[in-house]
Amino acid sequence: MPNIKQQEKRMRLATRQRLRNRQVKSTIKTLFKKLDADVGSNDRDSALTLATELTKSIDKAAAAGVIHKNNAARKKSRVARTLARLS
Repeated sequence: MPNIKQQEKRMRLATRQRLRNRQVKSTIKTLFKKLDADVGSNDRDSALTLATELTKSIDKAAAAGVIHKNNAARKKSRVARTLARLS
């Protein structure tokens, strides 16, 4: 445990940031699973709306620094490949 006030505050902030980052990453993973399920069941409308929501979430996560920009690009590419299976 830190003895310095600023370091105590940094620990509190780091805890909050870690929880937020974990929540964002978990949401992205959940949306991927839902997208795979929709594509598997040939539900085109639902898959398209989910893909746009997922892409938006990935972009927001990259902008906030939750994930690296190359990681975001790879995930968005994976979304596009998954959607391509519909046709």
